[in-house]
Amino acid sequence: MKRVLIITYYWPPSGGAGVQRVLKFVKYLPEFGVRPVVLTVDPSHASYSTLDDSLEADVPRDVRVVRTPSREPLRMLMAIAGRKAVPSGGFADSGKVGSMQRIMRWVRGNMLIPDARRGWVRYALQAAERIIEEEEIESVLISSPPHSAQLIGLGLKERWPAMRLVVDLRDPWTDIFFVNELFQGERAKRRNAAWEAQVVRKADAITVVGPSMKQSLAERYGAAVEAKTAVITNGFDREDLERIGTVPLAAERFRITYVGTMAHSYAPEVLFEAARCAMATNTGLKLELRFVGGEFPQVRKLAEAAGMDVCCTWQGQVPHDEALREMAAAHMLLLVIPQGIGEERILTGKLFEYIGIGRPILGIGPAHGDAAAVIVSCGAGRMFGRGEAAAMATWIAEQANLGMTLDTSIGRDGRMQYERRTLAGRMAAILVPEGAGNA
Repeated sequence: MKRVLIITYYWPPSGGAGVQRVLKFVKYLPEFGVRPVVLTVDPSHASYSTLDDSLEADVPRDVRVVRTPSREPLRMLMAIAGRKAVPSGGFADSGKVGSMQRIMRWVRGNMLIPDARRGWVRYALQAAERIIEEEEIESVLISSPPHSAQLIGLGLKERWPAMRLVVDLRDPWTDIFFVNELFQGERAKRRNAAWEAQVVRKADAITVVGPSMKQSLAERYGAAVEAKTAVITNGFDREDLERIGTVPLAAERFRITYVGTMAHSYAPEVLFEAARCAMATNTGLKLELRFVGGEFPQVRKLAEAAGMDVCCTWQGQVPHDEALREMAAAHMLLLVIPQGIGEERILTGKLFEYIGIGRPILGIGPAHGDAAAVIVSCGAGRMFGRGEAAAMATWIAEQANLGMTLDTSIGRDGRMQYERRTLAGRMAAILVPEGAGNA
């Protein structure tokens, strides 16, 4: 078995899509001759936005997991300004921005570069150096965000220039869609861009979740970076779907379910307009719009303003298996791409679990983005722009007419390219290229 070190801030008991990606790599890499060692943060020192203890069951028993301390500025900011004033990833809890929130965003964007978890780097670098010597590691994978984790790789490369460094970017770095909400000054932008440039140029290989992210890096950094960048999407784990078993569809009303958090930048108003139109023009059509995974205060206000709150049901954060059951109980699954810089590059982890579940996907976002391309490639649904309420209403009614009487599983052809085991095999080939010796 070839040994590799995988460095990730997000690891169980943290929840979320970022955890799923790395966790599934670790689960399946041994099937391809790769033995991972995981380096992560001690949860008692971490600033996790969500927790999901159930994910611990997916960690292979024989995998060594090393946890380190960290200095977390977010903890101090929360103590000073309160949890709601401190920006979270994607600003899922934000709507109107108060003065304290503006201050905290400015601090995050200008004082905490690349991000607010930079305090983990020193501890993780020291631990990584010990692990590399103890385990005779020759390849290291660092998955981000937080992108400050990639600075660990720079330190390792300086000490071991021949070590293979694989940089896994789950989200864009300097051009993430909410970058304008950080009120970042020119000096901070230059510093952040310099870190990104140094990381991608010194990496031996780069993996990104979608083709538009690869194209963006190529445009900024040239052919050398493009040549070493590979697309490995997120995916779904067939074993997870087998474990939840058969879940009956919701009865009485045609259920459209959204799973995950949703920020104000997601701008889902068109959904309520389309749903109202679909019911008004199709006698007897009863819709349920179900939101699972957060408090959704901004979405509730939009539903009330549209007069659609009577059709909505709300469920807070649930463990991963329960989230899958919620997906399976729906007739249709809702995907919303947030508006902003680089929205065409956004490929959320839940899209692939939606595909694995096999229900029709109602997408709201750019028609020519990466998410739309994935949906089309699997025949898994349709992506609508925010100005297409009438077309969306027609499609919802058509699917409801079919979905209340027939098996709604779709998109079976082409799905397996997004299965976690398959994706782990692709990552194994990048971590340990053909011809590399055993560690």
